[in-house]
Amino acid sequence: MPQTILAPVHHELIIKKSRFLACVQPMPDRAGAQKIVASLRAAHPGAAHVCWALLAGGQSAAVDDGEPSGTAGRPMLDVLRHQDLEGVLATVVRYFGGVKLGAGGLVRAYTDSVAQALLGAQKVAIVRLRQLRCQVPYPLEGLLRRELELAGATLDEVSHLDAVGFTFSLPQDKADALVARLNEAGNGRVAWLGEPDLPAQN
Repeated sequence: MPQTILAPVHHELIIKKSRFLACVQPMPDRAGAQKIVASLRAAHPGAAHVCWALLAGGQSAAVDDGEPSGTAGRPMLDVLRHQDLEGVLATVVRYFGGVKLGAGGLVRAYTDSVAQALLGAQKVAIVRLRQLRCQVPYPLEGLLRRELELAGATLDEVSHLDAVGFTFSLPQDKADALVARLNEAGNGRVAWLGEPDLPAQN
């Protein structure tokens, strides 16, 4: 199950006099990641490189920032992928210590920097939600409310017109069972609006 992290975590690694200042933090999109990277560049004007990797669905990125191609951003991204993370930004600010590390050394340094930072991160599972909409006759309102509460669903909206309209969200893996239970309890009087199985955006 994919996970994200709750808060930023920092870690510093020194290898052959080079300082690697790593940070991992929750980040939903590339625009936000670029702002963080810009602020790091401003905060560390003497740094040789500000490398970063973002794992966020279609907005993922891996940036070497002047390090030899494939020695920084990609290894950092691989660490995030390996730990099944989503919506996480890893940044490493490098201060060059005067000793070249070589391609293999750089890959290890950037990999270790991010992996060590992640050791201190508190991870939480990402729960995919589905949003469902239905209408029921007024006599079934109480029944529907009880079923939603039992299923741990979040009530997003209720409307009282000719019938009672409900919009609610619940974890994707529980949605099918609830739809089946409501159909049975309502004896066919639960009218679903749109597709009852469209995934909601987190």
